[in-house]
Amino acid sequence: MNLADSVESLQGIGPKRAEILKKAGIRTVRDFFYNLPRDYENFQAAESIAEMRPGKVVIKGKIDSLSTRRAKRRRLSITEGVVRDSTGAVKVVWFNQGYRVKQFSPEKEYYFTGNFELKNGRYSLISPSAAEVADIDPKNGLSPVYVAHGALKSHDFKRLVANSRSKFSEIPDLLPTVKPGTRKNALFYAHFPNSLKSAQNARDYLAYEELFELILAAKLNRQENDKLKAEKIPFNAAKIKEFVAKLPFQLTGAQRLAAWEIFQNMEKDTPMNRLLQGDVGAGKTVVAALAAYAAALEGRQVALLAPTAILATQHCEGFSRLLGAFGVKVALLTGATKKKSELKKQIATGGIDVVIGTHALLTDDTEFHDLSLVVIDEQHRFGVEQRQKLLLKSPDGLAPHLLAMTATPIPRSLQLTVFGDLDVSILNELPKGRQPIATKILTEVETREILYPKIRETLSQKSQIYWICKAIDDDPRTETTSVKSRAAKLARDFPGVEVEFLHGRMKPAEKDAVMERFSRGEIQILVSTTVVEVGVDVPNATLMAIENAESYGLAQLHQLRGRVGRGSKASFCYLLTSGDARPSQRLRELEKSTDGFHLAEVDLKLRGPGEIYGALQHGALDLRIATLSDTRLIHRAQEDVAKFLKNPENMVKYKELMSGITKYQQITTLN
Repeated sequence: MNLADSVESLQGIGPKRAEILKKAGIRTVRDFFYNLPRDYENFQAAESIAEMRPGKVVIKGKIDSLSTRRAKRRRLSITEGVVRDSTGAVKVVWFNQGYRVKQFSPEKEYYFTGNFELKNGRYSLISPSAAEVADIDPKNGLSPVYVAHGALKSHDFKRLVANSRSKFSEIPDLLPTVKPGTRKNALFYAHFPNSLKSAQNARDYLAYEELFELILAAKLNRQENDKLKAEKIPFNAAKIKEFVAKLPFQLTGAQRLAAWEIFQNMEKDTPMNRLLQGDVGAGKTVVAALAAYAAALEGRQVALLAPTAILATQHCEGFSRLLGAFGVKVALLTGATKKKSELKKQIATGGIDVVIGTHALLTDDTEFHDLSLVVIDEQHRFGVEQRQKLLLKSPDGLAPHLLAMTATPIPRSLQLTVFGDLDVSILNELPKGRQPIATKILTEVETREILYPKIRETLSQKSQIYWICKAIDDDPRTETTSVKSRAAKLARDFPGVEVEFLHGRMKPAEKDAVMERFSRGEIQILVSTTVVEVGVDVPNATLMAIENAESYGLAQLHQLRGRVGRGSKASFCYLLTSGDARPSQRLRELEKSTDGFHLAEVDLKLRGPGEIYGALQHGALDLRIATLSDTRLIHRAQEDVAKFLKNPENMVKYKELMSGITKYQQITTLN
């Protein structure tokens, strides 16, 4: 069996199913076997219908009276039925799952797992998963639960895996550091556990395997970067000191240290590959300006790539203020730039020292005279190919120094693993004069009692407000208020106040226009989705309300909160919760702390790396099993990778391993 073969080579998977799986990223036999269950249901805990109490339950019975109807609101179908056992009957309800009508046979028994709760004045079993009793091993009562992929539901995937049960014995080992057969046994028991312990042991090995691949990719990236050559940019101590002395503010200790680390990198003939991470408002732009000034002093060119035109414009204004007085020529290049060809001629002949722009910097006709430093702001917004396109614009045979910036604090454990061989500078101090943002959790009842008076007070002080909503459009299946509805309601509640909305489906020009109006103070309340989490500084915005706050992760909440508190005024963030449940731990942590690095560590423990890394990088880290908070496995993988690299023959011998780490190499490097 070849793991690289198409998934269609497996029994029961034809062109239609293969297309569905392809959309879910399952293209090969390897992808198929590594699509592990997200959970395991333990049907030994099944109870009778008469014994059920509100909450999560497992029951066994036959189902009948199945039917589907459309709700009054569009886009919602309701499928209902009745489950019966010898002790009684209970109504079951599914939303937008019409296929359930054809799933069951009235003669067969099934296990149902779901929440037994009060709905429309009647207790029902809501959206339960189902498994045929005959399919469950009576010895352990365990059944794997898979993520649904389009028309392929969990029970479909379970049958497909069962069809390939005999193939597991043919799976070869991936790593040289394990006993023969370890990998095939781990994959088998992950899909067919004989106990919860066997499932956990299987996942532990597969997590180690993932970490090994990730760390190996990072190590190889460092080796490749060290082979490249760059122009040395000498450190002119006298000029830099003069520049710092004339700044209208004092640098923090963290800014000074980061700048010194960058200067030392740029003096070498290997390209700098440094990530500058700073908590919201920590002053990354000034550090980047110092690096740009050092390059300009030696007659070298600098390019700063920003994800949006409005952010590029803001950077251009900031760099011009900081560098203009020292004779450094700064220019803005975006899609809307007038006399573009004339500006590009100046760039090509060296007439511009620092070019700040968007994707316009990447076009083939944008040529540089001596590009020696590239700064990428919020570099996760750009794909690997886009970054490479800019890096290739440096002089022949040389690579530019690269400084990538992110406002997302990265937990130390994530740095050591994903960016283990990347230089990282940290800005963990706020400039003097910045006031901490007061954060408070509010229930729905408290919103009108506490938040509305605060909004009136903020408006009376001529300050501005962000209001964050989860959805763009109203959804009949939930009670979540959309940006459009919330904007309309706030306009009614605060007559005479300019209220606008902003969301990701708007055209870039429309989004920029709204943000520009908000920046100029023409909009008092901006109702937006999370599209504003990384964006333009509006020092006059001092209040933020985040609706349905419990549905966001800590990293994202902290980023959103960072949109206020950009000036010298006291700022406030209100976390609005829905329902009667007590606030989650992450909301309580956010209420207590404004330290992004502390919160990032907490978020890593609570939610895993997905959200944090997703906010850092274009693409997904795609760790399906491993958690980057498992320091024991990380340490073991680091040691084993070091041993692996001591023997160059391993690179040729372990072909599957080397081809599999390509995806990690693309996301564990900046250069």
